[in-house]
Formats: sequence, structure tokens, C-alpha cells
Amino acid sequence: MNQPLPPAYYELLEEIQAVDFVLVELTLYLDTHPDDYEAINQFNQFAKQSKNLKKQYEQQYGPLRQYGESYSGYPWNWKNAPWPWQV
Repeated sequence: MNQPLPPAYYELLEEIQAVDFVLVELTLYLDTHPDDYEAINQFNQFAKQSKNLKKQYEQQYGPLRQYGESYSGYPWNWKNAPWPWQV
């Protein structure tokens, strides 16, 4: 990590974490309430929001997820810091 990160980096990363936390909670709820139509709608809305936020993050800061979930730019940019868990 050679240069300081802008506040927007941390704000976006925190928003991704918050949305993904909601998805985990809704998943746990839906495991025991599989017929809750409203919860399924909420899950789908948050899943879409999570996907959009991660796309935005990757366009601005680089790859976020491994194992084919994220693309690499050229040259290979997976080695570029910081990784989200390093901040």
C-alpha cells in the first residue's frame, strides 16, 4: 500500500459489508421461513445491490473477489494492494 486511500474507498467498502451482512441474516431467516415472499423479495433486492456495489468497487479500486468472481485488468492486477482485509 503505497498511497493513502480516499475516504470514499472506506465508505464503499463499509456499504458492501453492510449489505452483505443483511444478505447473511436474510439467508438464515429464509432457511427457516422459506415461504416468506417479502423476505425473498428483500433478499433479491439486496443481492442486486451487493452485485452493483461490488462492480462499482472493482471499477474504481480493482478486484475484490477470487476464484473467477472478479476479472483482472491487464497487466495482472491481483497483486496490487490493498486487499479489502488489509485496511
